[in-house]
Amino acid sequence: MTEHNWIGTLRARLGPHLEVFDGPMCVILGALMIVSLVTVYSAGIDFPGRFEGQVRNFAAAFVMMWIMANVSPQLLMRWSVPVYTVGISLLVAVTIFGTVKNGARRWLDVGVTIQPSEIMKIGMPLMLAWYFHKHETMVRGRDFLAAGALLTVPVGLIAKQPDLGTAILVLGAGIYVIYFAGLSWKLIVPVLLACVIGAFSLVYFGDRICEPDVNWPGLHDYQKQRVCTLLDPTTDPLGRGFHTIQAAIAVGSGGVLGKGYLQGTQTHLEFIPERTTDFILAVYAEEFGLAGIVLLFTLYLALVVRGLAIAGNAPSYFSRLLAGSITLMFFTYALVNVGMVCGLLPVVGVPLPFMSYGGTALGTLGVGAGILMSVQRHRKLVQT
Repeated sequence: MTEHNWIGTLRARLGPHLEVFDGPMCVILGALMIVSLVTVYSAGIDFPGRFEGQVRNFAAAFVMMWIMANVSPQLLMRWSVPVYTVGISLLVAVTIFGTVKNGARRWLDVGVTIQPSEIMKIGMPLMLAWYFHKHETMVRGRDFLAAGALLTVPVGLIAKQPDLGTAILVLGAGIYVIYFAGLSWKLIVPVLLACVIGAFSLVYFGDRICEPDVNWPGLHDYQKQRVCTLLDPTTDPLGRGFHTIQAAIAVGSGGVLGKGYLQGTQTHLEFIPERTTDFILAVYAEEFGLAGIVLLFTLYLALVVRGLAIAGNAPSYFSRLLAGSITLMFFTYALVNVGMVCGLLPVVGVPLPFMSYGGTALGTLGVGAGILMSVQRHRKLVQT
């Protein structure tokens, strides 16, 4: 077989499998992967196998992305109710039979240890997109109430574990679907106003409500302490405030161009905690400075813009709601992590998307990216 024929045969065999990928999104995700591997290598230089582990995590995420890109939106819609139901059942099982680690009951042993709350990051937008698709012709107030109930159940179960970070992500994914389904601004504005008033009240009355004898209804004591530490990390600089203070020092010390690759003192003198996972942004900012941060944020902006473009051109109401929600879930991941590292939000354990070390989070993100590619691919098929 000649070289030309061999190349043609290979192209013919691989072509249909490669067509599922969205070119612009692959470029963005590829750039984020390179940035992640470079940063994880530096941050994890004292953790043998961490870099190799991240390579495996990306490989697994790529496989999951490819699988989901081959699944049609119609099949995803049929999966919506079963995935949501299984997810709720597993969350209930965690409440009853779950494994406790570090005071949290988040895991379930089914031969292998799983974290069912991760399922709901995708299961929640799937369910609500399916629900509003079924009521597309006439969405009424009671439909939003029903959607709110569907959202409240898993968020409540996850928050009870407690896992505030995942609860925020699942809540955000659900709220985005409800918003895209046409929730009136008359209902949104009062909630936003209440949040702003609550934030200002928290800052103003912080000294009083953070007293040890003051209980915060619905929150564990450590969650209260995280918020109070956010208001003034210097009250416990070697304890609860250590994460926030050291991350702020690392970010600020990077300057405009950074200290240089592998030259981060806060990183390599081990002042930054969780430096390969939740606080990897501090490592990156210290070594690459403001210039690197601008590049990273540009990649995230490009990812969100591409995702919203796919959602806006989606061929069905279901896929439009689902794609929009998943795109903004990526945004929420980044927003919460950046706010956490910069000391603007409490430390809640949300990784930086496509950057932080971790197989579970990357797998979920890979599934989300694959769904976006599926929506884009089937839009082209409908047009042809």
